[in-house]
Amino acid sequence: MDESRPSPSQRATLERAAAAIAEADALLIGAGAGMGVDSGLPDFRGDEGFWRAYPPIARLGISFAAMANPRWFRDDPAFAWGFYGHRLNLYRETTPHEGFAILRRFGGAAPRGAFVFTSNVDGQFQRAGFTDARVVECHGSIHHLQCAAPCCGDIWSAEDARVEVEMSTLRAREPLPACRRCGHLARPNILMFGDFAWLGDRSSAQEAALAAWLSELPADARVVAIECGAGTAIPSVRMTCERVTRARGGALIRINPREAHGPRGTLSLAMGAAAALRELDSMLPGRPA
Repeated sequence: MDESRPSPSQRATLERAAAAIAEADALLIGAGAGMGVDSGLPDFRGDEGFWRAYPPIARLGISFAAMANPRWFRDDPAFAWGFYGHRLNLYRETTPHEGFAILRRFGGAAPRGAFVFTSNVDGQFQRAGFTDARVVECHGSIHHLQCAAPCCGDIWSAEDARVEVEMSTLRAREPLPACRRCGHLARPNILMFGDFAWLGDRSSAQEAALAAWLSELPADARVVAIECGAGTAIPSVRMTCERVTRARGGALIRINPREAHGPRGTLSLAMGAAAALRELDSMLPGRPA
């Protein structure tokens, strides 16, 4: 049996999902860490997965939740920027997998277009050609910076930031990114664990744009959610997709190899994002079978 091909039950669900996409007036695209796995990005699922990606942190026995904490920017800025600088460089160098292009096609075919809601901070949707005006990054973006203090409410692009990392120790070399206002240490504009210094204005504005888009849709517009790789540990994406489809009467297509379950009526696909999206693409009108 070819395990790369969907099972008969999966194929039936794929066909229902493809029909829902074809009939949708608008799409909400939800994405969690699992969306980037097919691009070669780590999803940090469990400490073992995190430590495989970062051996220097494994040697110290620091969990992802403990590492993704703003205290490191106060206690050990070079270590903090070693971790986030490596991720910034990795995301800049990563090419989004073909599933992103498929989602763009789906959104382009929907009469009212598509909006993205993601908990990922990697900027992969924008890198794949999605317009920034139609993306919500609910946990912020590594491609934007803020003062670590913070001294002000400024949020600015990290485009000019260059971070060199010594991978054997995961420590960043000086100079570290600095606040453009006060000149002291800057940090990524990312919501971390136990984070009371995160400036959420950019993400809040994105969420307001999503709310405005939804409110401008006709009352009878069917909004279908295609959710990829969003888990239950931090359920922001799952809850948003469930809320919107419940309110707008559209289908919820949940793609997740381990946590595809959902509310009654969910079209659950226990598959990776790229594989599921390829299958859906082949089933839509005008696509090769």
